[in-house]
Order: sequence, then C-alpha cells, then structure tokens
Amino acid sequence: MSEAYERERQNNARLDELASKVSALRGVTIDIYDNARAHEVIDSTSETFSSMGTQLKGSANRLGRMAASGNKVAILKLSGIIIGFVIILYYLSKLFL
Repeated sequence: MSEAYERERQNNARLDELASKVSALRGVTIDIYDNARAHEVIDSTSETFSSMGTQLKGSANRLGRMAASGNKVAILKLSGIIIGFVIILYYLSKLFL
C-alpha cells in the first residue's frame, strides 16, 4: 500500500513539472506572437513611409516640370499654399507647445 502512495506522489510531482513546462511554453508562445505583431507593425510603417517617399518624389518632379513650363499663376498659387501651410504650422506649434 505504501508503494501505491509513493507512485501517486511521484505522479503528482511529475504533473507539477509538466504543468510548469506547459506554462513556460505558453509564455514563450505569447512572447513570439507579440514580437511577430510588432514586426508586422514595423513592416507596415516602413511600407507606408516608402510609398510616401515615392509620392513625394513624384510631386517634386511635377512641380519641377510646372516651374520649367513657366506657368506663373500656378507657381504663385502653389507658393501661397506653401506659405499658408507654414504659417498655420507655426501658429499651431505656438498654441500646443
């Protein structure tokens, strides 16, 4: 009878070891998932900035072609928009900072 109790105690000890290993594995799995999600966000942000850079280059090229064509009205409008945008940013920065 004492041998049965000894085996039961050993089984309980091994079950506790197994439970701690499963808990550690669950923690590692969650860490891997969080890390993968963080990399996905970084990749998405990188792609967004890359496409924004491409669009900005295209806009600069179009602006250069427009300036080269000598369309003075369009250049004045664009200059006004840029100056207005800078002034708005200046006042917003003073307001919030």
